[in-house]
Amino acid sequence: MKSGWKKLGVSMAMIGALLIAASVVFSQGPPRGDGRGGPGPGGGLGPFGRDLNLTAEQQAQIKKIQDSFREADKSLFDQMRTLRDSEPDPMSGSFDEPTVRAAAEARAKLQIELEVSRAKMMSQIASILTTEQKAQLAARRKQFERQGPPPDRP
Repeated sequence: MKSGWKKLGVSMAMIGALLIAASVVFSQGPPRGDGRGGPGPGGGLGPFGRDLNLTAEQQAQIKKIQDSFREADKSLFDQMRTLRDSEPDPMSGSFDEPTVRAAAEARAKLQIELEVSRAKMMSQIASILTTEQKAQLAARRKQFERQGPPPDRP
C-alpha cells in the first residue's frame, strides 16, 4: 500500500511541475518583433527548461504545441477580458449581488477551461520529454517550492 501512495506522490509532483511550467509558458506570451520572448534557452519552458538540454527538435515541437494552444485559447482569454471590462465598479456606491455573482461564476467557468487546456498542453509537452528531462523538471519544481519564486525584477 505504501508503494501506491509513493507513486501517487511522485505523479502529483510531476503534475505540479508541469502546471508550474505551463503558467510560465502562458505568461511569456507570443514572441515579439525584436526577437525576444517565446522559446529561448529553456525551449519555451522558461527557467524550468533551461537545464533540460532540449534538442532543437524538442524546442520546435514545444513551440508548435504552445502556438496551437495559444490560438485555441485566444477566445477564452478574450471572453475573460470582456467579462473583466464589463464588471460593475464595486466602489460606485451601488452593489448588485446577483450581477457580481453571475460575473464571478462566468469567470470561474472560463478559468476551469483554461486550467484544463493548460493541463492538456503540458501533457503533450511532457510526452516529448525524456524520462531524464522529466526528472530534472520535477527536481526544479521541488527546488522552487523550497525557495519560493524569485523576487520580481524591475
